[in-house]
Amino acid sequence: MARLRTTIDVSARRGFGVFSPLVCCRARRTLLELGFVGAELSVALVDEPAMQELNARWRGKNRPTDVLSFASDEGEPEPAPGIALGDVIVCVPVAEVQGRRAGHGTEREIETLLVHGILHLLGHDHERSRADARRMFALQRRLLG
Repeated sequence: MARLRTTIDVSARRGFGVFSPLVCCRARRTLLELGFVGAELSVALVDEPAMQELNARWRGKNRPTDVLSFASDEGEPEPAPGIALGDVIVCVPVAEVQGRRAGHGTEREIETLLVHGILHLLGHDHERSRADARRMFALQRRLLG
């Protein structure tokens, strides 16, 4: 029997590659804990201009945001293990500011945003209702330990 391998592809702009090992490790742990063995995930670490362009194009908001998620199977039921999940884009400069404000630093904030983005790819949505938000953020906290 062939083993499914979880694949995490990280691209980084402007020297953000220093965070690539952290992103790979956290993404792999998160997906395995959620039972998505063999899943494929793409993560991009970008600067503010790139994130602003994406946010304006896809959400109509002409400002950088912290994280965006683009599911491969948009509108489909919950994805199954062993498939391509989609893309998570994290804006490192925004994560730096948010991490400093939260008192836990850039690396922890990138991990938080990554897990948040992955949960969105898996169908969680904190904007649907307060109950959905409570469930999503509780799961996020559990995954982050």
